[in-house]
Amino acid sequence: MDSAYRAYPRSSSLKNFGRLSLSVQKHLVKVYQTLAAALVSASVGVYLHLLFGFGGILTSLAALALTVWLMVTPSTSFEEGKRIKLLASSSFLHGASVGPLIGLVLDLDPSILVTAFVGTSLIFGCFSGAAILARRRELLFLGGILSSALSLLLWIGTASYLFGGSSIYFSVELYIGMLVFMGYVLYDTQMIIEKADLGDLDYIKHAMDLFVDFMGLFVRVLIILAKNSNEKSERQRKERKH
Repeated sequence: MDSAYRAYPRSSSLKNFGRLSLSVQKHLVKVYQTLAAALVSASVGVYLHLLFGFGGILTSLAALALTVWLMVTPSTSFEEGKRIKLLASSSFLHGASVGPLIGLVLDLDPSILVTAFVGTSLIFGCFSGAAILARRRELLFLGGILSSALSLLLWIGTASYLFGGSSIYFSVELYIGMLVFMGYVLYDTQMIIEKADLGDLDYIKHAMDLFVDFMGLFVRVLIILAKNSNEKSERQRKERKH
């Protein structure tokens, strides 16, 4: 198998995709379909928060609890319906938790939300597609680097909280976080392929992994765009005064 793999030229991305077994290709389709459904559920959560204003810390904790529940529930045909409901509920609450941020952005400039979602979708699609077309196991080395980067983000966040948040701390955490989630899109996509090739066809858990990546990336892109738009508005106000 390895010798057959090495026979393909490195630049032949379509051949690399063709090397995926039919079962893995079908699994990827199912994963992305489930991911799309989870994003729709999250959008409903955002919409209902904007109507009723129930998103916040409690919904974040509830979303985390449901995600853990999903991860520890066995992946069996008997539990499949329950796990789908857990995914839908968790993504719904995750969307509600992001709702307050989206409400602020809508007050600032509604076009930012559209730009952030389209931009995140393009980034996610390109990075996930690149991972699928890349050589097998080529990007799995990112796992250790990304774990270290997450630890760095945790320390930066803790330092910012203990010693007083500054714009420098916030900006560093924001941009590093965006890069980390881009890396996780690459890593998780290839990990899903490898697990599926070994017989792990848990499309619900795999969709949840990608959902977390998408939302983590979306939130950071949204904040960056909103921050830049607000700074631009502030500069324009100062210029008018002078």
